[in-house]
Amino acid sequence: MTPEDGDSPVLAAVTEDAEKRARLASKTFPRPDRPRIITVSNQKGGVGKTTTAVNLAAALAQNGLNVVLVDTDPQGNASTALNIDHHAEVPSIYDVLVDGTAMSEVLQPCPDVDHLWCVPATIDLAGAEIELVSLVARESRMRSALAALLTDGAAGAVSGADRIDYVIIDCPPSLGLLTVNAFVAAHEVLIPIQCEYYALEGLSQLLSNIDLIRTHLNPELHVSTILLTMYDGRTNLSRQVAEEVREHFPDEVLAATVPRSVRVSEAPSFGQTVITYDPQSSGALSYLEAAAEIADRGSTTTSTSPGTPIEDGSTTEEAGR
Repeated sequence: MTPEDGDSPVLAAVTEDAEKRARLASKTFPRPDRPRIITVSNQKGGVGKTTTAVNLAAALAQNGLNVVLVDTDPQGNASTALNIDHHAEVPSIYDVLVDGTAMSEVLQPCPDVDHLWCVPATIDLAGAEIELVSLVARESRMRSALAALLTDGAAGAVSGADRIDYVIIDCPPSLGLLTVNAFVAAHEVLIPIQCEYYALEGLSQLLSNIDLIRTHLNPELHVSTILLTMYDGRTNLSRQVAEEVREHFPDEVLAATVPRSVRVSEAPSFGQTVITYDPQSSGALSYLEAAAEIADRGSTTTSTSPGTPIEDGSTTEEAGR
């Protein structure tokens, strides 16, 4: 091999993928101590929220964990990516939030991935922001529905699952009542951040809103994970953004990054995640690596995460003050 070959970006990428493949081949994904409810949110559009939600859900489910993905974006892109029927007449998250339908009644199994179920979103959800305003407990309707689902799931309401391990909620690119419901229902927030110039724009507002939710509605909520998406290690810009985000959030940022990938972009057009569409691609391997890291963190932090009740009735956040 010549020095030029050794310095080839293509060869470096192939070698990196081979190393990831070898690491992941023998990886076991641990089950969390309790169901983890993770909201994927960023009010900035185009950062990979839906792509991240569906691929992490598929990666966790493919490795034996029971996962429910809740689509709360009226565009229904997460439902499309999982090949879930979500035309206007299909029972959906709209019926759960507005009409009080049990979430177990609108669940659909993902046809391509075992252990994965989806609560779809339909176009009806576009009017839910207005309809929710006049309803009782408008901010906590999803939390109540999920609490019932998790209880029923343990009794077999989710076919074939002894217990739901993960609930992943895909949010719309806004901070309206749909997103507030997702925050109130969740234990954790996962924020995808695009490795481009405007990456941190609006992040402070998002963090402020999360603080407000934690103070007034959900003391258990915390930002547990930040995932860098659309990363291109060949550019100074991507490296600089990654360094800046890691400097500000050293404990939250995953070591795994998701590269720009044609396969990741193509997969939804075939009604698939990249995990099933092209499992050997760099995008699929990166999401598998990120999912493994999230699962490992969950096996050691779910019982002591910020806001978790402890014996004296306070929370871990309050006890540390």
